[in-house]
Amino acid sequence: MEYNTTRSRMLMPEYGRNVQKMVEYLVTVDDREKRLQQAEIIIELMGTLNPHLKTIEDYKHKLWDHLFQMTEFKLDVDAPYPCPTAESIFKKPEVLPYPQGKIKTRHLGKNVEKLLDMAMAETNEETRQGLTQAIGYYMKLAYGNWHREPVHDDMIKNELLQLSGGLLKYETGGYKVHFDNPPAGGGRNFKGGNGRNNNNRNYKGNNRNNSGGGSGYGNNFNKNKKYKNKNK
Repeated sequence: MEYNTTRSRMLMPEYGRNVQKMVEYLVTVDDREKRLQQAEIIIELMGTLNPHLKTIEDYKHKLWDHLFQMTEFKLDVDAPYPCPTAESIFKKPEVLPYPQGKIKTRHLGKNVEKLLDMAMAETNEETRQGLTQAIGYYMKLAYGNWHREPVHDDMIKNELLQLSGGLLKYETGGYKVHFDNPPAGGGRNFKGGNGRNNNNRNYKGNNRNNSGGGSGYGNNFNKNKKYKNKNK
């Protein structure tokens, strides 16, 4: 019985022990043409064992890099891609600089400061007002995450004025959009729409107070009239 403690170290465990043995045998092949042929077969097997790599662009290049890595960069074949170096494979990424700027409104976050700068730099008055309303709505959401009591629009308006130096004025009643040509059939208060105000339920034919071709009391009235004529 062979134990893992006596086996060679697996350089890439995701491909399994059998592929590792194939790679170890591949290095010992003397014939250069045969070695390349065996390497291409191993590449196809590696792609079958890890089908998710096929979703990567130019995945063949990645598989060849893995093959060279499993041989500790000792494989000498006429591969379609050059053999990488250990420094390029195991190179550590550069350390990302941590932001050192202080946040003025920590309870609202850094994004609100960026939105405020964007809104104050806007020259179009209508666009600026739309950004102001969006910022005020986001501030209400941010307050709701940390406070259980309801947030009033006046408080948002006063704080937004203070943060923007009196430049951005939040409309407490909500930003109303005015339509010059209201769309037909869309809203409840528009003419020709499908709203409740335009649905007249007391139309002729279904009114119970109408006598004649309708349903309800109108039919009962006709039946009573016929019953009286028979009695006569």
